[in-house]
Amino acid sequence: RTLVTLQRAFLLRTCSDAVYESRTRPCLLYQIKRCAGPCTGEIGLENYRRLVDEACRFLEGRSRAVRDRLTAEMEAASERLDFEQAAIYRDRIWALTQVQSHQGINPAHVREADVFAAHREAGLIAIQVFFFRTGQNWGNRVYWPRADKSVPLEEVLEAFIAQFYDNKPVPRLILVSHDMPGRALLAEALSTRAGRKVSIAVPRRGEKRALVEHALANNREALARRLAESASQARLLEGVARTFGLERPPRRIEVYDNSHIQGASAVGAMIVADGEGFAKGQYRKFNIRSEDLAAGDDYAMMREVLTRRFRRLLKDHADRDGPHGGAGGAGGAGSDREPGETPAWPDLVLLDGGPGQLQVAREVFDALGVRNVALVAVAKGADRDAGREQFHMAGRRPFRLEPQDPVLYFVQRLRDEAHRFAIGSHRARRAKAMAANPLDEVPGIGPARKRALLRHFGSAKAVSRAGLADLQAVDGISAAMARTIYDFFHDQPS
Repeated sequence: RTLVTLQRAFLLRTCSDAVYESRTRPCLLYQIKRCAGPCTGEIGLENYRRLVDEACRFLEGRSRAVRDRLTAEMEAASERLDFEQAAIYRDRIWALTQVQSHQGINPAHVREADVFAAHREAGLIAIQVFFFRTGQNWGNRVYWPRADKSVPLEEVLEAFIAQFYDNKPVPRLILVSHDMPGRALLAEALSTRAGRKVSIAVPRRGEKRALVEHALANNREALARRLAESASQARLLEGVARTFGLERPPRRIEVYDNSHIQGASAVGAMIVADGEGFAKGQYRKFNIRSEDLAAGDDYAMMREVLTRRFRRLLKDHADRDGPHGGAGGAGGAGSDREPGETPAWPDLVLLDGGPGQLQVAREVFDALGVRNVALVAVAKGADRDAGREQFHMAGRRPFRLEPQDPVLYFVQRLRDEAHRFAIGSHRARRAKAMAANPLDEVPGIGPARKRALLRHFGSAKAVSRAGLADLQAVDGISAAMARTIYDFFHDQPS
């Protein structure tokens, strides 16, 4: 939200240099007033530099000076009856006000600091981090590190902070809720990384202590919400186990779906859910590789995806959670794991489809020797109505759930999330394919020569049809390079 609002305030471009250099007309961001349009000269470079300088001053904490200047320019535009320009300044002032109004607590004497507050309850650990820059609160985020119950909370916090700054700039001051055994050593290591002094403090009173208490209060609330959600999720998983005949609630559910347009840019998608909700870090997409695949053959796509997924699983995790001790079996998956940790092997696999997809999955499992993983195909209801889904399992007649059954709603959420992820992956692959340019594959053609060829001929297709003399007429294309380009498109040995 803050980034979008800052776009409205300063109208800075967010496109890559390649897109910036190739634009011939303003993009949508210019039309909706989130970019000044420097790519096509809608704003002069000097005026655009002023916008960049204003943004820098605002982020450095000199927001009042920026707002005062915008107010003066708005009033000047109104006096000369340029009300359209005055409205633009008014909107930018409003955007700056919105950014600052959402910053919450702003300390008077803490200019630059990160605040870490740790809390443990019911086996879960939450670490809340608040970021203060230029005396302003620039947001917060909660993290959920996993650790053995025997590890003291202070050691968990110390290890978390040490890893937290692997890819982030280190502030001058770090405030923590718990004193850590290696605090001095950690401060020294962070100082070496930052190239300047970094202090780690456990405040006992005053404004800094108030910041830590505020972070702790937020952290306790976040952990309470997480525990409430986990309890609700646990009840749903118990219902899933009863519905599908599992020996115990599943600790890992995998859902598979495919997406394509008449077989083009085909993508298989796998999403994962566990006792805490969607495990988005474990989602996977599979670009369909089979070249002899018939267009739109969903069964063959599902076969390829499941084969690749479980063949890799057998290779990487056969000893720990293998198919003979899978989560659905008597031994159970990952009995040596800490509570809350998602096992590698699924207890339940949901397939978007009907008996055909179920049969394909059973054949894949039989061929690979995978056992003790429950398979369920979820077929859309008549007229594709939600609530009338039909479930297919081996050894059972197809069945439906009551329209108000919470398990039905839960399965619908899983299926919809898999569908969303599959569609998004397909669109990304399709967009990449559409943006691909044959010139990118020609040896020796970099961005400069590519631009020169496209400016001269207008398109890659025209380049492919050009003769040697025409290619040599392009600035920057030598006789040898012209021969390389010509041979590439005419399949002749160089």
